[in-house]
This record gives sequence, structure tokens and C-alpha cells, in this order.
Amino acid sequence: MTDAKSLRDLFVENLRHAYDAEKRLVETLPDVRDAAHSPDLKHALQAHLEVTGVHVSRLEQIFDWFGEKPKSERCKSIDGILDDGKHVTELKGDPDVIDAALIAAAQEAEHFEIAMYGTLRAWAAQLGKNEAMETLQVTLEEEKAADGLLTNIAERLNLRAAHAH
Repeated sequence: MTDAKSLRDLFVENLRHAYDAEKRLVETLPDVRDAAHSPDLKHALQAHLEVTGVHVSRLEQIFDWFGEKPKSERCKSIDGILDDGKHVTELKGDPDVIDAALIAAAQEAEHFEIAMYGTLRAWAAQLGKNEAMETLQVTLEEEKAADGLLTNIAERLNLRAAHAH
């Protein structure tokens, strides 16, 4: 961790973690999508991959508003989430059970992102960076929507997975 002498310092450091996490998710989501069996799940993961690319661009804009160059700083929180996701993409077995596991892994990432963006949004508000706050709020709402869509898909797939042998 760099020095955290101010809330701005803490914000920029966490912005770098978010940037790292989103860029790594852009690299990982195609594998998760390709491991999915359900057309609805594949479509949801593809759509979120496209939105995640937009999130990367938004973070680059926020760096600019803070007078910083876009720079990744290793996000250790996403490391474990991505490791778990990689494990799930390698599972063999019933397609519905695998899809249930993929949704669980994807929602783990969504819940982390919701927490991350909620914190950044609150800090941007405290720092008086309204444009950044509003941009982070849009991203936060998109992450919540993705989580909700995954929940809806899971409600159907989990029922089928429960009856797998």
C-alpha cells in the first residue's frame, strides 16, 4: 500500500485496484462464458463482458478527473475470486450443476465489485468529485443489475441442478 495520508490517496489506490480487477475480469470472462451451457447464462456473461470493457474506460476517465494516469495496482481481493472461477471453468459433470457453480463464481465477483464501487462512490462524494461519484453510481447500478440477472438465471438452473444425478 502506498501512503494513505488523505482520503484522496486512499481513493486513488483503490481506483487502481478496481482498474486491475476490471481489466483482469475482461480477460477471464470469456473463459467463464465458454464454460457455460445455458444459452441464457452465456448471453448474460457475454453482455457483462461488454459492459466490463465500458467500466475499464470509465475508470480511465476517473483517473483523468483526479489528475492521475490510469495505472493498475494488484488487487489481491480479486485474486482469490478469479482462482475460484478458474477452478469452476475446469469442472466436468452435469451441465446444470456446472452452470450453477459458474453463477456462484460470477456472483462472488459481482458482490466484490458492488462493495468496491459503493466505497469508491462514497469517497468520491466526500471528496467533492461529483462527476466521478455519478459515474461510479452508474457502474454500481450496472453491477447490481448483473447480479440480479444472474440470480434470476440461477433460480431456474439451480432447480434443474438439484435434480441432477
